[in-house]
Amino acid sequence: MSALRTHGDAFVGTGRLDFAVNVRPGRRPAGLEAALQAALRRPGYPDEGAAREALATRHGRPPSEVLPTNGACDAFWLLAHALRPRRAACVHPGFTEPEAALRAVGCEVTRVFREPDEWRLDPASVPADVELVVAGNPDNPTGRLDHAAELVSPGRLLVVDESFMDFVPGEHESLAPRRDVVVVRSLTKLWSLAGIRAGYLLAPADLVERLEAQRQPWSVNSLACAALESCAADRETPRRVSAEVAAARTELARALAEAPPVRRVWPGAANFLLLRVDGGPSVVARLAERGIAVRPCDSFPGLGPDYLRVTVRDEADNRLLVEALAE
Repeated sequence: MSALRTHGDAFVGTGRLDFAVNVRPGRRPAGLEAALQAALRRPGYPDEGAAREALATRHGRPPSEVLPTNGACDAFWLLAHALRPRRAACVHPGFTEPEAALRAVGCEVTRVFREPDEWRLDPASVPADVELVVAGNPDNPTGRLDHAAELVSPGRLLVVDESFMDFVPGEHESLAPRRDVVVVRSLTKLWSLAGIRAGYLLAPADLVERLEAQRQPWSVNSLACAALESCAADRETPRRVSAEVAAARTELARALAEAPPVRRVWPGAANFLLLRVDGGPSVVARLAERGIAVRPCDSFPGLGPDYLRVTVRDEADNRLLVEALAE
């Protein structure tokens, strides 16, 4: 269970250049900063109403189908505790908190593995008797973007982690328009808000009502509510950032493929890349000696110590990573 609770921030360390955490570095939009400052000055209790309205408008759904959460992880733990399925399936390699949450409530979890060449998911590999299926799209840590239609699985509840969907231009494979699945979103990644804990889920109204009844009052703080409202209305920042990240990701993947210890770089649809290297633990240690943190992937089911995940940063930082690997 402890490996499932391992995340990239555990590998950063003081003063290291951070390629381990999938949070976009850089300045936040001025409007978002202003909204956070205004929320900080308000003395009252948090009020989710405006955030819900803005998110509902953003996705073309009624507010009754939107639930702000204390980050994406809160959504996964809330679903597990409220629904308590007897048996569920988690698609791997993938974000491990959903499985940790399900196991914590006594759920029997079946691991469904993507094929290890292109990380494709075979929908037929999901057992017929599971009540709930969790998958990431784009997937973390492989970066794979699945066709939305391939994820839909009739007869059981589908929970899709779309925490990195903001990085997909046009979000063309998002399941947010569907009203028969649960879509979990996060502002952590593209908006550089890891510490604010701002997320939300989209689900049928009766499920949202059931989940809301299971959580404590004021569970989403005022800063997170303000961030959700501001980001929901900002369409330009995701368009700009997704294009910038895509260009930087392509160039970084090309350069990494030429670094001596790198055996393979998988293309991705988010702000990170999955690598396979020779001597993974040694590479991680030697990069750390040079002040660079990357994410070892042996805590992800289906991956081993020679798999690393690296975040796409700006051109200068990416060059430092490539040069360090080349050395």
